[in-house]
Amino acid sequence: MQPPGPPPAYAPANGDFTFVSSADAEDLSGSIAAPDVKLNLGGGGDFIKESTATTFLRQRGYGWLLEVEDEDPEDNKPLLEELDIDLKDIYYKIRCVLMPMPSLGFNRQVVRDNPDFWGPLAVVLFFSMISLYGQFRVVSWIITIWIFGSLTIFLLARVLGGEVAYGQVLGVIGYSLLPLIVIAPILLVVGSFEMVSTLIKLFGVFWAAYSAASLLVGEEFKTKKPLLIYPIFLLYIYFLSLYTGV
Repeated sequence: MQPPGPPPAYAPANGDFTFVSSADAEDLSGSIAAPDVKLNLGGGGDFIKESTATTFLRQRGYGWLLEVEDEDPEDNKPLLEELDIDLKDIYYKIRCVLMPMPSLGFNRQVVRDNPDFWGPLAVVLFFSMISLYGQFRVVSWIITIWIFGSLTIFLLARVLGGEVAYGQVLGVIGYSLLPLIVIAPILLVVGSFEMVSTLIKLFGVFWAAYSAASLLVGEEFKTKKPLLIYPIFLLYIYFLSLYTGV
């Protein structure tokens, strides 16, 4: 009787597993990868990996702590645009004020009809800087005169029947300080010549007052124009006195 031989290889298939005999099996090795844990958050079929801490917070109702707001494109605007500063518009208005003659072809009504704040403020601050003479209180005083002087002109214009806003008056009065800034370096040169200095001062005041009055005093005032032109002229005389110290 012969001894029994090795059992035949038996490899039945059972689903994903295959059984082989130990005698015929080769050296097998491998690894089992851990499956990705994914949660469906109801995002239209999109699955997002989440850590244990994230899952814990969501299950406890604190998922709002993990929300990230989308960036708003409007938050990335340039600084000048964010502050509503248009340098080209300011430059055009400066030219309109410094060259008030209608024959030059500038649309000067844009200074009144499209008022801004930063341009006049820059002009007033610059005028304050050149008026210092070592007295820093002059800066705040000039700004105060600009604000309340413009308010006086505005109230007078409304009493006389003019259709003008306070912002328009504030802008026109501020921009019209430019002629006084232009004559400032000239006064430093001819300051020793009293007659010439006086003529330049009068020229600067008339220039500033004419530029402001031609923008603020419209046809609606008719025969009442002198009642508005005169206080504007006095206001710029006072501005000049703050600069010269008279």
